[in-house]
Amino acid sequence: MQVLVTPDYLTLSRQAADIVAEAVRLQPPLILGLPTGNTPLGIYRELVRKHSEENLDLSRVQTFNLDEYIGLASGHPSSYHTYMRLHLFEHVNVPVERIHIPDGAPGTDTELESTCYEQAIHQAGGIDLLIVGIGSNGHIAFNEPGSSFTSRTRVVDLAIETRENARRYFASEKEIPHQAITVGIGTILEARRILLLASGSAKAKAVARALGGPVSEDVPASALQHHPQVTAILDEAAAR
Repeated sequence: MQVLVTPDYLTLSRQAADIVAEAVRLQPPLILGLPTGNTPLGIYRELVRKHSEENLDLSRVQTFNLDEYIGLASGHPSSYHTYMRLHLFEHVNVPVERIHIPDGAPGTDTELESTCYEQAIHQAGGIDLLIVGIGSNGHIAFNEPGSSFTSRTRVVDLAIETRENARRYFASEKEIPHQAITVGIGTILEARRILLLASGSAKAKAVARALGGPVSEDVPASALQHHPQVTAILDEAAAR
């Protein structure tokens, strides 16, 4: 595992965007795994800038988001469909038909959706470059502590800590979903290359346990120690 420590969040975001842009230029039909949350906002801003100012062409890229809440329509302001549209897809030239985000909308057969999503990743040839953040409890995507390292895309219950961290994105506590569809750890580990991003002192303990502690399902991100091609980019606060 390669670990890069940057002085601040802006530098982290720029370095991560440089890695993605280089991968796209070397392999235009790149299959990208994409996260949501606070940490990826900077890399998405940088990719939008590169598309606008440096002619970064994303027209042949195919994307697979890592998760989505269950019970939110795609147009809900707190859905990850909305997040991705506002922060990336409205501003770059990834074709709509090449964008994949799990569907957790009311009325969806989420078990079937999970199975079909896993199959879609397989049919695309697998993920070439997967970007992932880390939760303060060590989760990756929505694979909470205790998740099997062989898990696949599925419906999961969200930990209390995860729901509390999501509170700022919802009008009231009762609106916060209790479940999500998430790509599994086994699926994540099949990506050919993984880029782990972590920013802020609140992530420092989880980063230490994930990158330097024992490999354990109690710390889902520690599974990345088993992957041969992981680059972790941390700002100084997360690396301390």
